Amino acid sequence: MANKNMKQQVMNGIRDKVLTLDTMNQSVKNIEYAVRGPILLRAMELERELQQGVKKPFTEIIRANIGDAQAMGQKPITFMRQVLALCQYPDLLSSPSFPEDAKKRAMRILQSCEGHSTGSYSASAGIQMIREDVARYIEHRDGGIASDPDNIFLSTGASSAIMAVLNLLVSGKGKTRTGVMIPIPQYPLYSATLAEFDAVQINYYLNEEHYWGLDVAELQRALEQAKAHCQPQVLCVINPGNPTGQVLSRENIEAVIRFAYEEHLFLMADEVYQDNVYAEGSQFHSFKKVLMEMGSPYAQQLQLASFHSCSKGYMGECGFRGGYTEVVNMDPAVKQQMLKFQSVRLCPPVLGQILIDIVTNPPQPGEPSYQQFQQELGQPADMFFCIQLLEETGICVVPGSGFGQKDGTYHFRMTILPPLEKLKILLEKLNQFYAKFTQEYS
Repeated sequence: MANKNMKQQVMNGIRDKVLTLDTMNQSVKNIEYAVRGPILLRAMELERELQQGVKKPFTEIIRANIGDAQAMGQKPITFMRQVLALCQYPDLLSSPSFPEDAKKRAMRILQSCEGHSTGSYSASAGIQMIREDVARYIEHRDGGIASDPDNIFLSTGASSAIMAVLNLLVSGKGKTRTGVMIPIPQYPLYSATLAEFDAVQINYYLNEEHYWGLDVAELQRALEQAKAHCQPQVLCVINPGNPTGQVLSRENIEAVIRFAYEEHLFLMADEVYQDNVYAEGSQFHSFKKVLMEMGSPYAQQLQLASFHSCSKGYMGECGFRGGYTEVVNMDPAVKQQMLKFQSVRLCPPVLGQILIDIVTNPPQPGEPSYQQFQQELGQPADMFFCIQLLEETGICVVPGSGFGQKDGTYHFRMTILPPLEKLKILLEKLNQFYAKFTQEYS
């Protein structure tokens, strides 16, 4: 029998490959990830063809497929990169080119690193000081509701934390397989991970006619329909929504929490876009805050994991892969298993951890970097223009927002009182600055 098998494996001196599409892990084969799928691969081919001089009806590929802000031209926040540079190359701590608060922050971080070096491994759950900073940040964000650093796990972006929590939850075979409720439209990380883990994807549909709202009646429909072929155990919510952008109201969040509690579901709250709330009247409420304010029995019994990242928001630092999860009401024994799971992967990237620390602990009023940090963050466009004009040319004008202007338009107001010779210089400088500014920020 062994000889027969050997003959089948060796034909004309050529052995069958051990790993083929037929023999590979079929769960991996079932994974789809649209944002980096066949369309992106074709786009990359087209880019190469353009570089080789092949004529197309366009001259460049404009990528709008993935949330990578810096790939699309967003400039990094200066303070973040200064602290990273100082941590990476501590000899720069003696350089006068760096502000003192960036140096102080870098020295504090280096003191918390093994061997005072970012090249060392950290604890598997992340650097303890950074976990403490994250907990303080969450407390401040949520109006003083306590956060325990022991419930914080730093991660390789939010994605790895989401996968780690799902990995803990998924079990069973056949009709006992874990069912995971995810919104449709969803971020493909969820469907891809569930395919990899051979879990059951339970779709609940967001209501496009009502601004992609989340309807509890739809949650109930999806849950009841799924019970026939799996064991629903997890409810995933993305707030603010990705790709839909909706922001859940507090009342909506309370209804979702009550649903998860009554149906005995583990709740996963993907909150990586919490800094991207733009619609008038919209406000981000964390699931953790609402849960705690709802009180007994929800606050003491509902199990929750929430996720954040430095890849989105105003930071846009995708490549450094920094993220965290906070777990609430997790069984201590299961928390130990989660730590063991992270230990197998040694630790999240230290530079990503450092960025998370800066996100949760930015420059404060009175510190040297505060003004520039504020200028690079969320300032009205006309105010930013006027400050940059003043800093680079010495010309002082007033932003149009101080006088009132139509939404979506930007102006500045200047007088024509300077003497004619100075006015000529002013207009020449203004012309040069405007051309440079629009080229840089268009």
